[in-house]
Amino acid sequence: MKKERAVKLFEQKQIRTHWDDEEEKWYFSIVDAIGALTESLNPNNYWKVLKNRLKKEGNELVTNCNQLKMLSSDGKCYKTDVADTEQLFRIIQSIPSKKAEPFKLWLARVGRERMDEIDDPEMGIDRLMETYLRKGYSKEWINQRLKSIEVRKELTDEWETRGVQRGHEFAILTDEITKAWSGFSVKQYKNYKGLKKENLRDNMTNLELVLNMLAEATTTEISKEKNPQTFTDSKKIAKQGGTIAGNTRKEIEEKTGKKIVVETSAKTALENNEPLNQMNET
Repeated sequence: MKKERAVKLFEQKQIRTHWDDEEEKWYFSIVDAIGALTESLNPNNYWKVLKNRLKKEGNELVTNCNQLKMLSSDGKCYKTDVADTEQLFRIIQSIPSKKAEPFKLWLARVGRERMDEIDDPEMGIDRLMETYLRKGYSKEWINQRLKSIEVRKELTDEWETRGVQRGHEFAILTDEITKAWSGFSVKQYKNYKGLKKENLRDNMTNLELVLNMLAEATTTEISKEKNPQTFTDSKKIAKQGGTIAGNTRKEIEEKTGKKIVVETSAKTALENNEPLNQMNET
């Protein structure tokens, strides 16, 4: 398993983290997080007491935490209780501390917003627009991105109609489409752009988005016409849809002399003061 370690700072407190490349998940040292969010002089003991209390409450989400070897202050690696993002948020909710309060308020606000969006889906679109604008994306890019979400939804609806299962099977078919048009699997594509948990489409240029949409829209249309009966049939159609977009990519690259699939991500574009709707398409 490929592993990456890093140290994140929270108000000058070090929190050891671990990126699991296979699961595509961040793991955080629970003791470090507790040390950063409480006034406890002994975070290890604080976690021991909290863990026992949560066990008595029957909270399996928190008590089934993993252990990973992490570098300690003495330069040696020791097994350390770690939590993924969901588990860490649950732990934060259980900490009676002023420092934890901002996180609790944020979680409550996010929960309320999600409930609002269920009642009025248009609110979700408005919030998405605001989020992209705050990050520095242009309105042109955002409109393209919103269209890509619509195209993706049409494709996944078609897959569900054909009996394709969400999750693993969706991921396989998406990989087939992506490899056929870009030359990369989704994971390879993200690695190429230096991404981890970030959304791949949020880090595509206009042309990358357009070709990805072409691949997915074409796959949808072929599927509707051919009416696949098995997952294998849908997999073949996914490759066909991606290949059509892949041929278009090669033609554009031949005419322009420029690569369509670029390493630049939204993060590096911002660091280099490049417009996010272009992201170094040269």
